[in-house]
Amino acid sequence: MRIYPTLFKIVFVPMDAEKAHRIGYWGVKLLRSAGISRSAKAILRPHKSLAREVMGLNFPSPFGLAAGFDKEAHAINALTDLGFGHVEIGTITGQAQPGNPKTRLFRLVDDFAVVNRMGFNNDGAAKVGPRLASARADIDAEYKHSEVRPIIGVNIGKTKVVELDQAIEDYLISTRTLAPQADYLAVNVSSPNTPGLRDLQAVETLRPLLEAVRAEADRVVTDRHVPLAVKIAPDLADEDIRAIAEMALELKLDGIIATNTTTAREGLGLVSDPEKIREIGAGGLSGKPLKQRSLEVTKLLKSLVGDQLAIISVGGVTTAEDVAERLRAGADLVQGYTGFLFEGPLWAHHINRGLKKLGF
Repeated sequence: MRIYPTLFKIVFVPMDAEKAHRIGYWGVKLLRSAGISRSAKAILRPHKSLAREVMGLNFPSPFGLAAGFDKEAHAINALTDLGFGHVEIGTITGQAQPGNPKTRLFRLVDDFAVVNRMGFNNDGAAKVGPRLASARADIDAEYKHSEVRPIIGVNIGKTKVVELDQAIEDYLISTRTLAPQADYLAVNVSSPNTPGLRDLQAVETLRPLLEAVRAEADRVVTDRHVPLAVKIAPDLADEDIRAIAEMALELKLDGIIATNTTTAREGLGLVSDPEKIREIGAGGLSGKPLKQRSLEVTKLLKSLVGDQLAIISVGGVTTAEDVAERLRAGADLVQGYTGFLFEGPLWAHHINRGLKKLGF
């Protein structure tokens, strides 16, 4: 029997969700600072058979941690100790911001789901940059004798107070500050918790944004190619996903991340109390209820882009079988987030071990 899920129900479920998240976050850091995760790294490291090349980068495992857990690059090294093939930090904005008013994070334990309206709370690119550089240097040193090391992705978004017509320059602040330390960049235009942000998913506004970020990354990083991906919402209509896929191919992007959280509430209320769902109100839903739509978008993207760019599938992933299903559906990489909150620090290890047993 795995200990953490029981501990979660006894200790964390009665606690405010954001407080529990913060304790878990610092707990992961403590495992590193106490030398525990560092010592266990050899055991938790993905089997070499799981390594794969995606976007020109060598990933030790196809399974990684989605943006949202390490918003400010404080725990990159600790998280890579746990077996994640990549860690995507963020979302980072051009300016520091506190995020939306609390209470803003809610668990629906019976549905294995989370609703958040965090609002990109983070320290801003200028403060995150040095942390990111330090973490990357440490990882490079620790894995200098290894063929593959964990990959660091950087997810960037729009500062809330910046108007939409000034969004490009705001994204460029993060790009020029963070691209030199990033293995890849992810442009987030799909969070439901920043007013107007999803309007940037329209092709006519998304195209110039991605072109500008690509050009700026190329300008500030001249010794290597920094892969660029865009993260899209599950709530887009299929025709809009097709338009984004066509544009991504035209712009020669490196990947599409599918998907972010959803504003829909389909599938909820069958287990969780419908009144509790109404009380929670607005926010992005993640976890098991997102599984079907995320899988559908993954399959649709595969049919549209084939092997021409990478598909990173995220949403509703809990088990190794879930990850395997995404890989078979055409995903090149798979990310999780909500499952980490429920399953604990050995989650990535269990996923990687399961993938090996399944023949990946």
